[in-house]
Amino acid sequence: MLVPRKILEDKLKQLLAEDIGQGDVTSAAVVPAGLRVEASIVAKEAGVAAGIEETTILAESLGLSVRAKIKDGEKIRNSQVIMTISGDAQTILSAERTMLNLLSRMCGIATKTRSFVGKLEEAKLPVKIAATRKTAPGLSYFDKKAVLMGGGDTHRLHLDDMILVKDNHIAIAGSVESAVQKAKQNASFSKKIEVEVTSVKEALKAAEAGADIIMLDNFSPEQIREAVEALKKAGFGKVLLEASGRIAEENLLDYAKTGVNLISIGELTHSVSALDVSLEIAPIKRKSKG
Repeated sequence: MLVPRKILEDKLKQLLAEDIGQGDVTSAAVVPAGLRVEASIVAKEAGVAAGIEETTILAESLGLSVRAKIKDGEKIRNSQVIMTISGDAQTILSAERTMLNLLSRMCGIATKTRSFVGKLEEAKLPVKIAATRKTAPGLSYFDKKAVLMGGGDTHRLHLDDMILVKDNHIAIAGSVESAVQKAKQNASFSKKIEVEVTSVKEALKAAEAGADIIMLDNFSPEQIREAVEALKKAGFGKVLLEASGRIAEENLLDYAKTGVNLISIGELTHSVSALDVSLEIAPIKRKSKG
């Protein structure tokens, strides 16, 4: 995910502006203007780094100096210093919560994603873990970037990435076949067509209609195996298959062993467990009286 620095900077400043409002009255009242300090962002638990780039860009855009101790995608140790930030004390304190909120959320998503991916790698199963569009409004870019840093697939970033025919589209179109037909007629050749189905019968209809990808929604592992076998017998063994719905770490391998190519998991972004990180300002040397 490559976004020009200026555009990313603008996104980050919008987040900061929302938090600051008309100004940080606490820092203005308590912290002397012009005071320079050094702060460390420290991880209070182990995990996977994500948001290092974004935190650095935000801090530097405010005139602060940053030294990152770790790169996005790398493992974080408990009590590890992630980065140091030096510069104007009022500025650091005003931006502290925005930086930490974004960093802890992105690290949490990357850590959860890496946990899912690691289970598949350990089992030697060539199945991809993907996110969904169940992201926080305004944070979609950052949530998806974190999934990528955790070793997952971003899936659709926006509605214009790919055609994904879901149950409500089918309800309006009248049938799976009609929905796929309309998609083929009206969309660019460059857009893949994925269809969400709820039965083996619908999966076969979607394949026959020319879908590139079939999402097996809320299928049990046994139902997915049935669908995989039926599609192979009908000559559609090369259609990409995605499993989605009711999949967690506890049953991940059961689904991954069914023959699907991709498993999408909303939990990665809609139920984020943020990584515990904090910002600690180094003690200020004070001149002794006398």
